Amino acid sequence: MFGLETGFGEFFTNYQYPVMIIIGLTLIYLGIAKKMEPLLLVPIGLGVILVNLPWPGEGLMAYEVLNSSTGLLETIPYQDYVQPPYNMAGGEPVGLMSRIFHYGLSWEIMPPLIFLGLGALTDFGPVIANPKTLLLGAGAQFGVYFAMIVAFGLGAAGLGWFDFQMGEAASIGIIGGADGPTTIFVTNRLAPTILGATAVAAYSYMALVPIIQPPIIKLFTSKKQRQIYMKPQLRAVSNREKIIFPLMATIIIILLVPASAPLVGSFMLGNLLLVSGVTDRLSITAGGGFMNVLTILLGVAVGAQMSGFIFLQQKTLGIFALGLVAFMAATAFGVILAQIMNLFSKTKINPMIGAAGVSAVPMASRVVQRMGQKENPRNFLLMHAMGPNIAGVIGTAVAAGVFISMIG
Repeated sequence: MFGLETGFGEFFTNYQYPVMIIIGLTLIYLGIAKKMEPLLLVPIGLGVILVNLPWPGEGLMAYEVLNSSTGLLETIPYQDYVQPPYNMAGGEPVGLMSRIFHYGLSWEIMPPLIFLGLGALTDFGPVIANPKTLLLGAGAQFGVYFAMIVAFGLGAAGLGWFDFQMGEAASIGIIGGADGPTTIFVTNRLAPTILGATAVAAYSYMALVPIIQPPIIKLFTSKKQRQIYMKPQLRAVSNREKIIFPLMATIIIILLVPASAPLVGSFMLGNLLLVSGVTDRLSITAGGGFMNVLTILLGVAVGAQMSGFIFLQQKTLGIFALGLVAFMAATAFGVILAQIMNLFSKTKINPMIGAAGVSAVPMASRVVQRMGQKENPRNFLLMHAMGPNIAGVIGTAVAAGVFISMIG
């Protein structure tokens, strides 16, 4: 009787519940003990636990739908809502997590607002001081397109673990940009049923930047290339330049890729609040308390998508495998482009800074800095790497706009 009146009876009848609880606890452990993206892995982990507890866990992600057979409204969990005959259409969120997800992510509100906060925390000075680093940020995006093509090719071949449609392939490819909010934005638009897997893959690989990137950098560079010295001092950037840059970037990028407007526009607005000199209160709010609230809501909403009925599938392993390919390819292409640029430039750049073209700010730049000083103690590459690192954020947002324009 006790088991029937509580959630214990159902919990032990399906292996998916305890497995997902273990996954949620693992994410929390990595965030707390290993300090791997704790601001996101901790709320994501708890979201995973909450949604995989038999009622009220399922009730937190419940939807109210009209049963066409009986003409009555019925409440169903998310894992049923995303399957036929409902297919995520015509339902009303009635659970706490489903409302956060529906109004925050499905309505595409939270990712652009997080970009607003990121913009308020970003200094475009290194990019303005050395504009060619914009190319390195764009170079890393080749890895995004490469992974998308690979994922779609494997899907077209009919391989079970890699049975991906074009929208799913694009969502996997964007993982290579190492930008969680952009990955969520694209996946929610093109392949919402794999949102949990792509989001966790993106944030996991962001946290593993110090482990994944060094071997790739060494593979595509020689010791002599890694020792190339770059003067630590960049030219001084005026405040006028810092104000003009987000304005011009907004106009040019959105005219070229209109679908990137939600992310690029929010990012540049946040940066304009920072550099204008007259909106300090707004920039502090956008990059502080407002950003923290959004991070909490985003984390638990993403975790709540990871119901065992959806997450524990062969395709999920395929997503994690190809997401890693995307991230490694983005790192490699950034380094290769830096070497190509050196063929045509009198002033050589250290090709390692090309690896910072992914969006993991500032972690990727710190990896380059540590490797640079290890190879040449005179080198101080942090500010040089911040240029492509920041450009990578813009490049990934543009890639997201391209995918949505082509597929969405």
